[in-house]
Amino acid sequence: MYFKKELAALRKANRFRQRYIFEDNLKDLASNDYLGLAENKKIFKKTIKRVLKEKSFSPKASMIVNGYSKIHQEFEQELCKVNNFENGIIVGSGFLANISLIESMIRKNDILLIDEQYHASGILASSLCRGEVIVFKHNDIDDLKTHLENINKPKQRIIIAIEGIYSMQGDIAPKEISDIADNYNALLLVDEAHSSGVIGSKLLGWFDHFNIAIKSNHIKMGTLGKAYGAYGAYILASNETISFLENRAKPIIYSTAPSIIDTAIGHESLKYILTHKIQLKKKIQKRQALVKNILGIEVEGLIVPIEINNNQKVLEIQKTIRENGFNVGAIRQPTVKKAIIRLIAKIDISKKELKKVLNLLNSQQ
Repeated sequence: MYFKKELAALRKANRFRQRYIFEDNLKDLASNDYLGLAENKKIFKKTIKRVLKEKSFSPKASMIVNGYSKIHQEFEQELCKVNNFENGIIVGSGFLANISLIESMIRKNDILLIDEQYHASGILASSLCRGEVIVFKHNDIDDLKTHLENINKPKQRIIIAIEGIYSMQGDIAPKEISDIADNYNALLLVDEAHSSGVIGSKLLGWFDHFNIAIKSNHIKMGTLGKAYGAYGAYILASNETISFLENRAKPIIYSTAPSIIDTAIGHESLKYILTHKIQLKKKIQKRQALVKNILGIEVEGLIVPIEINNNQKVLEIQKTIRENGFNVGAIRQPTVKKAIIRLIAKIDISKKELKKVLNLLNSQQ
C-alpha cells in the first residue's frame, strides 16, 4: 500500500531484489568468501575452543563501556603486528567502519577526496561529514592531482579515500596515490575489504602488494566478511588516529562491540592465511590464469566482472548458470551503472568446475 508504486517500478526495470536461501548443492561463485574459509570446519572448531576459555561469549555492551574483550584485543594486536601499524580497533562491519572513519574524521574546513567507485558506505558517510567532499574520477591520478592543486582555502586536514581492490570492477588502486598523499601531507584511507587475503606477498592486501612502508598518515580498513570467512571489520592506523576514533566515531561509541565469536574466527583465519600463504597464492594464480585463457579478462584479484549492460539479460544469464549448478552475481543499478555478471573465482571451487562456468558464460555473451 505505502510503497506499491516504487516496488512496481523496480520490477519493471528488472531491478527488484529479495532474499533467497539457495540449495546446498549449488556451487557458490557469487559470494566474497574468496578463500572458502567460511566452510573451514577446522578453523571453526579452533574458534569455539578459544571462545570457551572466556567467561562470556557475548560482548554485551559497546567497546567504550565494557564490551571490549581479550579476544578483541588479541586480534587487534596480531593485525597491527603483521600489518606494521601502531594501533587498531575492531568494528561491527565494513559498512560501520567507513561510517566511523569518514563521518568522524572529516571536520569543518577538512577536505575529503574520494574515488567515485568507492563503496556505498563511504559515499553515504561523506554525506554526513561536515567538511568539503570532492569525488575524483576512478583510479585517475591526474584528476586527483588537479583537485589537490586547486585547493586554496584554509584547511585542517586532507583525506584521500580509495579501495585496495574495487568490489565491482575488481581493479587495484594505483600505488602512485600513496606518493601523492605523502606529497600533500594527506591522510590516506584504504578500504581493503576485497584486497586483504587476496593480494600481497603475505596476502595482507594493497599496502603489502606494493610493499608500501606504513606511515602515520596511513589508515587501513579491512573486513572479516570476505576472505576471512566471518563477520566484522577492523581499522588500523596510528595511535593518535585510533584514539580519535574511540572518542569521536559514533558506531564505535554507540553500538555493541563486535561479535566475540566472529572476531575469534577472523583471528584463526588470519593465522591460517599467513601459514598457508604460498599454497593459497598458487591457487589464486591458477584461477586468474583460467579466467584470462577462457574469457580473455586479466583479473588482479578474484573478482571477474562481465559487462552485459542489460538488466533482463543479466538475470537470464544468472538463471542459466544456476540451472547448471552454479551461482553467480547479477549486479544491477544502483550498485553499478551498467548491469554486470559478477563471478568470484573462489579457490575452493575446483579448476574443472570453474572452467565449466567460464565456458558457460562465454557461450552466453
